[in-house]
Amino acid sequence: MSVAIRIIPCLDVKDGRVVKGVNFQGLKDAGDPVELASRYCAQGADEITFLDISASHEGRSTMLDVVCRTAEQIFVPLTVGGGVRSLDDVDLLLKAGADKVSINTAAIEAPSLLTEVARRFGNQVLVLSVDARRCPSGVSTDSGFEVTTHGGRTSTGIDAVAWAMRGVKLGAGEILLNSMDADGVTQGFDTEMIDAVRRQVRVPLIASGGAGRPQDFVTAANHGADGVLAASVFHYGVTTIPEAKNALRDAGHPVR
Repeated sequence: MSVAIRIIPCLDVKDGRVVKGVNFQGLKDAGDPVELASRYCAQGADEITFLDISASHEGRSTMLDVVCRTAEQIFVPLTVGGGVRSLDDVDLLLKAGADKVSINTAAIEAPSLLTEVARRFGNQVLVLSVDARRCPSGVSTDSGFEVTTHGGRTSTGIDAVAWAMRGVKLGAGEILLNSMDADGVTQGFDTEMIDAVRRQVRVPLIASGGAGRPQDFVTAANHGADGVLAASVFHYGVTTIPEAKNALRDAGHPVR
């Protein structure tokens, strides 16, 4: 039996409020994270992802109080990321109610952190978040995609596909693949990027960046995504979780 495709609303949080923009620019307020998380659970979300999008850029830890209040109100798995730099950070988030922890910038700076986290807490709690984009002028990688850090603000020149493969070997139990080019644009997922990573990794792959209509969730699943993460379309009522699940079901994909 095939594993059900997960629908995962993402709460990008800055200063305690959910925000959303385009390519992480022009951020607009989208509501209270606890209220939105509760609403999405009631609509049938399979998981909730909470990303403190300015934590790494500002050099601080994820806001634990928001994590605690969110975890108390939902009954589906909660993934938390942003500013996670150490085993202690992971421990605090798990104790605050997170089920999984997403790491991006810190893993680039110290890849051994992935192995340390997996050994101490298990790879089932470790999500490697890969903020990837098509290589801009002056940057070249074998796959044509590079990794960025600090919320997409910093170019690394690291091949995104090679980094996903290395992350899995180091202990990541899941890959969250974020297309920085498609983020907030709502014109569909970067299927070439999904294909490139799917061919090389066997752990669950979550596609992020580009959802604009229910069919986009189907397209991501058709290209091998085990879960589809979205923000803007849910926050602003462009589409709903039931509509996305119905589209997947009609296309023959199992959903919960």
